[in-house]
Amino acid sequence: MNIANADDVFPIYILADEYKRLTYPDILIRLLIEILDSLPLRRRWLKILFRMRIPTRVHVASLRQLLDMADESDIVEDQQQRSANDARVTVRAEGLGEAAMGALEDTTQGRQSRFRERKIDTLERHLRDYKFAITETIQQWPSKRACVLIDDFYLTPREWHPDVIDYLHRLLRDTELYLKIATIRHRTTLLRNHPHTIGIELSQDVEEINLDRTLEDLEATQDYLGQMLASIGEKAGIDNLLLDFFNPEALQALTLTSGGVPRDFLNIFVNAVDAAVDEGKTRWLTPKYIYKGAGRLAYQTKLRNLREDANGDAEGLDRLLVDLLHFCLKEKRKTAFLISQDDAQQHGREHDLIQQLMDFKLIHVVEPDTSAASGRPGRYEAYTLDFSLFMEPRRRDIEIVEFWKIDENRRRSGIREAPVYSLERAGRVFDDSGRDVNPEMILQEDEELAKRANAQPSNPTQTSLWE
Repeated sequence: MNIANADDVFPIYILADEYKRLTYPDILIRLLIEILDSLPLRRRWLKILFRMRIPTRVHVASLRQLLDMADESDIVEDQQQRSANDARVTVRAEGLGEAAMGALEDTTQGRQSRFRERKIDTLERHLRDYKFAITETIQQWPSKRACVLIDDFYLTPREWHPDVIDYLHRLLRDTELYLKIATIRHRTTLLRNHPHTIGIELSQDVEEINLDRTLEDLEATQDYLGQMLASIGEKAGIDNLLLDFFNPEALQALTLTSGGVPRDFLNIFVNAVDAAVDEGKTRWLTPKYIYKGAGRLAYQTKLRNLREDANGDAEGLDRLLVDLLHFCLKEKRKTAFLISQDDAQQHGREHDLIQQLMDFKLIHVVEPDTSAASGRPGRYEAYTLDFSLFMEPRRRDIEIVEFWKIDENRRRSGIREAPVYSLERAGRVFDDSGRDVNPEMILQEDEELAKRANAQPSNPTQTSLWE
């Protein structure tokens, strides 16, 4: 865990990847320990000198003990009650006075009670104590504000997401310690309604900040990423990076191949520069070298991320991706496809699988609400395959749907004509564990076909951006 000081807000950074193998509630206990143990103390030496109890440290110590206990424990408690009976006898004799005799009977009665104690019950009983300790500690700071950022939260077991987020939300609500969770949207479960509501709701309890841009508004995404790159160039002493080193189509090609993801945008740019320099082309970047740069980043990286981060869904998502590639590139020979909104309502799980492929940047949404041509009724979502799946080397036997172009009716070019992919088909493919698939093999076969086709003279139907 890394902590960085700031002038006005004290940040606490926690990497969830370190706790992804823990079960609940141990994940929550570990997070509580990190949060409480990271809060800086003012005049700590003075409190230690006078043996003053530090609430956050006391709670951390008890939480560490709780962490090593079983999730449920059988507790036996002894209760004892002591009673005493005093008996006295007095004897009088003439001439001898009085003599007294007595006896004291001491009895002890005991009772044992047996009950089951759960870790989560302990955490719930002490939630208010943890909140008070946090508030008291922050009030001693000059800034009186802090932020805890939990990164890669989606790597923790998804079934426990609502429980962890619900507890942290209740703990930090109405304090000056703000909670930020960095995660992948469709790999995260925020709310569970059975048997009762646990978790949080977007736009009611928390606000969502999307760090990636999409291809829905290509112009806005291109402007945003271009400004980011230009700012980096200025810091490196290059005042007109976009004008001097990009030909007119290269920036758009770079935006398309990145899928609107800033990290991929920068990585592809660096790889494209290397590819151009390797061939002695130092005048400026063209789409040709952008696609070579995207090829170096390649789909292999995205497939590796899927397999590392998708946990138990990885094999099923592999099968779904292969089927989508076969559907688009072999059956329909188009790079875009449609999903029926009615289909999405009826097949929620399968629609979520499509969204997960989008989260892993293997497909991209380009229009969330569109109609379809050829008299097909209803409304649709439109997607494109990631450009790394078909652009390097370029396939000449498929139609690249140029969705960013607008026709005379103000409609996206080629979107309404795209084929419809059935979510029922997606579900069958995902569940068919007996199907042996390999996305890399499919794509490598396509690459070899593309290379052989490109070696033959042809009259390409698309130019400009694609050359």
